[in-house]
Amino acid sequence: MSRRLGLGSFITGILAAVLAGLVRATTPLSNIAVPNADMLLAKGLSAVAVVLVTYGIYRLVMSVFVSRISDRRRAHDLRNVLRLTVGLIALVGVLGAFTDQWLGVLVSFGVIGFAITFALQQPILSLIGWVYIVIKRPYAVGDRVTIANVSGDVTEVDFLVTTLWETGGQLTSNQPTGRTVTVPNSLVLSSEVVNHGALFDRVWTEVPVQVSYETDIPFVRDIMLDAAEEELGAETRAALRRYQARLDASPLNLRVPESPTVNISQSESWVVLTLRVLVPPTGAQSARNRLYERIFARLTDHPDRVSFPLGRNR
Repeated sequence: MSRRLGLGSFITGILAAVLAGLVRATTPLSNIAVPNADMLLAKGLSAVAVVLVTYGIYRLVMSVFVSRISDRRRAHDLRNVLRLTVGLIALVGVLGAFTDQWLGVLVSFGVIGFAITFALQQPILSLIGWVYIVIKRPYAVGDRVTIANVSGDVTEVDFLVTTLWETGGQLTSNQPTGRTVTVPNSLVLSSEVVNHGALFDRVWTEVPVQVSYETDIPFVRDIMLDAAEEELGAETRAALRRYQARLDASPLNLRVPESPTVNISQSESWVVLTLRVLVPPTGAQSARNRLYERIFARLTDHPDRVSFPLGRNR
């Protein structure tokens, strides 16, 4: 459907251009009581031709090339670049058709652009921010990010704003709230941007478990590692290898463990064992929920070796 619409617009635009040429070549329209009616008609047809041809080209490129790109992030960026390019070409073409001064139109754009810079500073900064996002790719559609203390999943990156499906917000867990937030693209130039999956497709998450001092600590640690192995074993090891490969290709001299780890810390009333695992950025909470269920189901089966701290402060 998109290809047919594009082809139809392109052909109609060519016909309009041919008709505009015929009007210019024929004698003036003497039966219309409007000065220079033939020239106005020709210019109008030329403007229509420019709009239809550029729109047809846009639709054809979208249906033939962009629709075949499997990476939806690249397809989204290419679509926006194409929209901006075709829009500018169409605008110059329409103004040139009415003025017959193509070079003058381009020069006027420079003068007008200088004049409106002071009146449209924020939109211009947002447009520059969009160019920065497309080139440097601090985030893309599908990433979970935090921009100026607003967290969410990127659903759209337009010329002026980025649209997020909010996560967290007033909820206690980092889950979608059902609300959308639009953030000006200019913020990527003036505030911190946290991409929760920028290094690769995993982030660290922690599962803390509090037990009393009377607990068999090595036994609990082994149970937590076994639960992580059963729930995320092969997936986590593969992610850790990819993580290490990315670190080896960077200037950082860091090593990561080959499997999940458990860190042990103590407080005045209990011991905290914290399981560290790699999970998808958008699935951290569900992974923690599954791990908690496995771990506590096993811990409660061994009351002789595992005890939990008592009191309201746990």
